[in-house]
Amino acid sequence: MDIIKLTNIVFYAHHGYYEAERELGQRFELDIEVTCDLRAAARSDELKKTIDYRDIYSIAKDAFENYKFKLLETVAERIAEQILNSHQVSSVLIRVRKPHVPLKGFLDHIEIEIKRNRGDV
Repeated sequence: MDIIKLTNIVFYAHHGYYEAERELGQRFELDIEVTCDLRAAARSDELKKTIDYRDIYSIAKDAFENYKFKLLETVAERIAEQILNSHQVSSVLIRVRKPHVPLKGFLDHIEIEIKRNRGDV
């Protein structure tokens, strides 16, 4: 199988467990990997035979900018479900990073990673 990756997409969004996070918003980073067969696209050199990464980006953008979820897990799950339901992919891997976590300590970010297969939805 082949993989299409969208790496380190950045959105300013209003997700978070605390009300203030959903009101003020913050920066989120996202990676998406879709597993699919790209042979037909490679042989034909035609966009209609591949997964258009603009569509994948639009699904992620919608989830981040048009909703206010409490959990990053929910954002990741929504994106994964929509990609699997709208594109011919075998699996999807979603990583969501939150760089500025309100902890009393130092860390680069927290990250949620989920992988869903076609048969999961």
